[in-house]
Amino acid sequence: MSVRMSDPELQYKDASPPGGSGSEARLMEVARQGDSEAFGELVRRYEGRLLSVIRRFVTDVETARDLAQDTFLKAYERIDQFDPSRRFGPWLFRIGVNVTLDFLRRRKRRVWFTLFSQTGEDRPMDPSTPDPRVARDLEQEVRAVLDQLPEKHRTILVLRDLENFSSSEIAAILQRKEATVRWRVAEARREFQRVWESRQAGEACPIHEEGSDDETSD
Repeated sequence: MSVRMSDPELQYKDASPPGGSGSEARLMEVARQGDSEAFGELVRRYEGRLLSVIRRFVTDVETARDLAQDTFLKAYERIDQFDPSRRFGPWLFRIGVNVTLDFLRRRKRRVWFTLFSQTGEDRPMDPSTPDPRVARDLEQEVRAVLDQLPEKHRTILVLRDLENFSSSEIAAILQRKEATVRWRVAEARREFQRVWESRQAGEACPIHEEGSDDETSD
């Protein structure tokens, strides 16, 4: 199957896909019977949000689009493994997070987050607005801190604080209990604050090794 995605300038801040879970269930049922058009509709509904999540880890647009394409292909190949009693979205995002993290592990990349809008264009200064260089400096510092966090903390901060998934949605994506997710979010925020304060004080802060706890096995 060839998954066709739309224009490169996708809406990275796309809201929740239109249509209720019932219509998605019907689309998945038809797709499971071999109807690629039904799966194509699911692609159109979710491609913007999926790209938004992936671009929190990978800054290059074309690389993110390739990873999104791989995600949809994997989802289509595994369509028989989908549990129709569950929602399609968390299942798809779990695959997407795993595809992205696997890519970063292979490349040993450490370019993880895009926290602010990046147009790639220089704009004239407006005296009535704050100096954008301050925001850029803050972005770089935040990204440097995030880069020092264990993968499990980076992942959950992306989903909760940057992409605003609810605890129940994250639990479905990571296949963890909601209580575990809430605890992990609090733990990740504490670790972020610890590293941030150490850097601001000019103190050396050890880089954590990745643990063996795999938060996103698919």
